[in-house]
Amino acid sequence: MVIDFHVHAFPEKIAERALASLSEKSGTRYYVNGTLSGLRTSMIQAGVETSVILPVATNESQYRTINDTAYRINEYFSETGILSFGGLHPSNTNYKEILRELKMHGAKGIKLHPVYQGSNIDSLENMRILECACENDLIVVIHAGFDVGFPGLDHAVPKHILPVIEKIKPKKLVLAHMGGWSCWDEVEDMLAGTDVYFDTSFSLTPLRDRKSNPLSQNILPEAGKSLYTDSGEADKQTDSTINWNRTENEQLSLAQFIRLVEKHGKERILFGSDSPWSSQTESIRYLKDSGLSADILDAVFYENAKKLLQVESF
Repeated sequence: MVIDFHVHAFPEKIAERALASLSEKSGTRYYVNGTLSGLRTSMIQAGVETSVILPVATNESQYRTINDTAYRINEYFSETGILSFGGLHPSNTNYKEILRELKMHGAKGIKLHPVYQGSNIDSLENMRILECACENDLIVVIHAGFDVGFPGLDHAVPKHILPVIEKIKPKKLVLAHMGGWSCWDEVEDMLAGTDVYFDTSFSLTPLRDRKSNPLSQNILPEAGKSLYTDSGEADKQTDSTINWNRTENEQLSLAQFIRLVEKHGKERILFGSDSPWSSQTESIRYLKDSGLSADILDAVFYENAKKLLQVESF
């Protein structure tokens, strides 16, 4: 069983435009067309039973559309295997009402993206949302670390995340991208071992240029060939489209990934792909080929997520 705790999907009418804009800004490739049907096809191909959509409200008026869409998606979960979290913006003064409504409608959590939302995660606005989410027993997923599309913006780096953990002590906080994308040393020093979850999204798989055949899934080495060299680095020969001109520390090395899993604990790691920005198939293969033991892989692929989500129909 595989539960993908970190995916994105857009309404049909805006998916193509949204992907094109985000791909242009970040310079990264996408792998599916960004729609629910595209996600479902990817899930079938990859062997993913459940995917969790994490929408982001980029202004205070978007929460209504985002949350109504989430409710509709969740009605069909037993048929599709797709769950959607809700969303809100730090500027929403009615955040208590929004979070209570999400809880009432059975939503499992929310996503906050401090970089897209222009607010430090330890700001007053975000802290009160996190406190209220805890009161309503909602999961909160935070984009953690830098963002490939907004170089240098540090709204969600470990120095801002640690005060949240220390002051609020949340029990259902998920730090996306292994605790902080491209902040790997700080994550290892400051956040690994704390009582929060990390998801694996967009951390271990290589970054690929947006021009490299975006919708193609044909990126894996031949069956049986390792995805890694003996040095623990991603094998640069597996795909000639990898953009190796990026800075060295953007993606997580295999050796440091293993250290983070060991230090943080297998019971607090969740599998995530960040589809459509990574291939679900490739993300699964990289994790399976990482050298982690079978019991750790079981915990990461589904046991931890199943326990956290508490969905009866699993």
